[in-house]
Amino acid sequence: AGAGAGAGAGSGGPPAPQRVLFPPTFSVSEIKNKQRRHFMFLRWKQQQRKEKLAAKKKRRKEREALGDKAPPKAIPKTIENQRVYDETTVDPNDEEVAFDEATDEFAPYFNRQTVPKILITTSDRPRGRTVRFCEQLATVIPNSHVYYRRGLALKRIIPQCIARDFTDLIVINEDRKIPNGLVLSHLPDGPTAHFRMSSVRLRKEIKRKGKEPTEHAPEVILNNFTTRLGHSIGRMFASLFPHDPQFIGRQVATFHNQRDYIFFRFHRYIFKSEKKVGIQELGPRFTLKLRSLQKGTFDSKFGEYEWIHKRREMDTSRRKFHL
Repeated sequence: AGAGAGAGAGSGGPPAPQRVLFPPTFSVSEIKNKQRRHFMFLRWKQQQRKEKLAAKKKRRKEREALGDKAPPKAIPKTIENQRVYDETTVDPNDEEVAFDEATDEFAPYFNRQTVPKILITTSDRPRGRTVRFCEQLATVIPNSHVYYRRGLALKRIIPQCIARDFTDLIVINEDRKIPNGLVLSHLPDGPTAHFRMSSVRLRKEIKRKGKEPTEHAPEVILNNFTTRLGHSIGRMFASLFPHDPQFIGRQVATFHNQRDYIFFRFHRYIFKSEKKVGIQELGPRFTLKLRSLQKGTFDSKFGEYEWIHKRREMDTSRRKFHL
């Protein structure tokens, strides 16, 4: 720095600016002033991004120069690809799995013997946000009907649903005017799944949303339901929709499982050209977390549970998933 300053003074020009270098052990958190500390942190993050981008460009140029001799790209380590192996992972060619699918409660739907008919209801005295969510959910699931509880217990509602040929019952629970739970019961013999619901977004709360959905039966996409438990949950979701989608409607309902969180999205795809396809989110969107799976229809006292989520026993490893 001193040589640079001397050269600037000898040439008659202004002295060269000197860079202020922090000591190697300096930390931004040691800055007392809050605004200055925030400013320096933003500068540090910006510098990190620049260095990362420059290194990425350098690697890309090196790969282009090597051509076919370039080494294979390194696979980044993520929680998903480091997942602990689950012994209940489903093999599509397993004869036992095929037999179970042919004889389980959803077999009449997949054999096209029954047509889905869904009843959507709420907890007692639902608020406006929950009511609007149920109404929008009814536009996503064909042949679904919204009814309000009016103080009826679920044990009285289920026999009435079975008598009226409903195949599934969906109950939306709320807490402090926000939908926070979903109960899905397959009729007439179960099973019943209890989910915790979060991140609910209605249509008006979604940015760059498309027009209102049409009455066409949507396609259904189920991602990452790999274990026996996940396979059962995926079949429950599939049985809510008609078996034959109407592709002319270009609507897709997606249940994406990632780290045991089930993300629901409803889209319409648009053909921009022969090679490019765009998507519009129609809404609503929400996230589910399985709490329990119960045999038979809803029975909170004497029901037999196939699976219950126990946090302290099951969540000991971040790399172990159940769906």
